[in-house]
Amino acid sequence: MSARRRSTRYIARAPAPAKLNLALVVGPTRKDGRHEVTTVLQRIDLCDRLELAFSGDLVVSGFADDTLVRRALTGLAAVAGAKPTWAVRIEKRIPVAAGFGGGSSDAGTALRLANATLAEPLAAEALDELAVTLGADVPFFLRPGPQLGEGDGSRLSPLDLPQDFWVVVVLPTAVGKSSTGEVYAAFDARRGSDGYADRRSALLESLARVRRGRDLADLPPNDLASSPLADDLRRLRAFRADVSGAGPAVYGLFHQERDARAAARRLQAAGRAWVTVPAWYG
Repeated sequence: MSARRRSTRYIARAPAPAKLNLALVVGPTRKDGRHEVTTVLQRIDLCDRLELAFSGDLVVSGFADDTLVRRALTGLAAVAGAKPTWAVRIEKRIPVAAGFGGGSSDAGTALRLANATLAEPLAAEALDELAVTLGADVPFFLRPGPQLGEGDGSRLSPLDLPQDFWVVVVLPTAVGKSSTGEVYAAFDARRGSDGYADRRSALLESLARVRRGRDLADLPPNDLASSPLADDLRRLRAFRADVSGAGPAVYGLFHQERDARAAARRLQAAGRAWVTVPAWYG
């Protein structure tokens, strides 16, 4: 244990859960350069861990590649008219650049923890405005429960979705990780946005019919990416399986724990696999 770790007294701790896109319908590019999307966002209990303390200056440790938490806290201090005197330690468990939104979750969790330490915490609207500047997924991690994301994904509405299922997530080892920008560029090159209005309507109509977990099977597939692992998961009794976000991670939803664990064992040769459950909040 380092001298810094021994001497730091952390005053707040919280999990930073990963997210799944249970559906992702993508439209044309907006004037701001982002794409129009309609997406169903769901947390899962695969989490990074964040600890926050007061410090003489801004210190982010535990994950050398972080830039988003540092930007989040620098921005929070600027908006609040305060100095960024926090130390944050990130214990990284969510795979990076996989489609799980781990960086966005870390940033949203850090914002919530640090905002609560301010003499005059920012109101929810102001915190949202700051979160949007960090990334379209970040506002989701400031809210509880599943959400419908619209616009660039940051305009959120709560969803009443069933949460009584098991989740298997698989990060394939045989698939190269394309950047999110590359995935969207390929989507544009194949004119993927054609028919967006119809696909969006189909998604909203399917959502309106969801009453039980198995109803999620009727949501449309991910517009950005597909994977043969989704077919494998369905053969192993997943009632829904798809790629999350821009991938390459794939998820399967299961009614029974035993089926989920059996599927994870069967797919270990394809990549890293986790068995987890929905999470309501960080």
